[in-house]
Amino acid sequence: MTTGYQIKEQDKLHFVTLQVVEWVDIFSREKYRKIITENLKYCIENKGLEIYAWVIMSNHIHILVKSTADNLSGTIRDFKSYSSKLILAEIQEINESRKEWMLKLFEAAAFKHKRNTNYQFWTHDNHSEYVFSNKFMEQKLEYILYKPVRAGIVDKPEAYKYSSARDYASEKGLIPIEKLYCNGKRIDRRDALLKAT
Repeated sequence: MTTGYQIKEQDKLHFVTLQVVEWVDIFSREKYRKIITENLKYCIENKGLEIYAWVIMSNHIHILVKSTADNLSGTIRDFKSYSSKLILAEIQEINESRKEWMLKLFEAAAFKHKRNTNYQFWTHDNHSEYVFSNKFMEQKLEYILYKPVRAGIVDKPEAYKYSSARDYASEKGLIPIEKLYCNGKRIDRRDALLKAT
């Protein structure tokens, strides 16, 4: 069953949300967040993914992305497939205190869909929205950068390590990004867009 959030414009900027099944708070641990950042870097270097903003929350990620290879759906599919394999292997191989509980949830999710084998980590549907205007782009950028602030994790966006907010504050983040431009001007932390800290 589709949610209607399919990527039709494969070469255009999209706001994408990827969610862990059952909203499992797996990214509360750094080892799993590191798998995500390393795989996003791989997609940048090898699959033509351009990332303009990103944030990893405890059970989902948001990214503002486009594909220089005109294959955004394929890149996201490959990212989800590979990252889920690495995360599931990590859960099974290390001393994970929530191992049994998480694997039961992932197994139950896989049982509901014929295309799965043993476990399902990500939900099948991607919440993807085509970024059709500068105003919409600014809204989504602000949403991504301020998500950890709104969640009460940090007081200011750039204090959150697993986000592109540091890049927009003229610091170096974990993942190389392409900074956004609005009305011919590069967006940074001094702009009105990122006003309230």
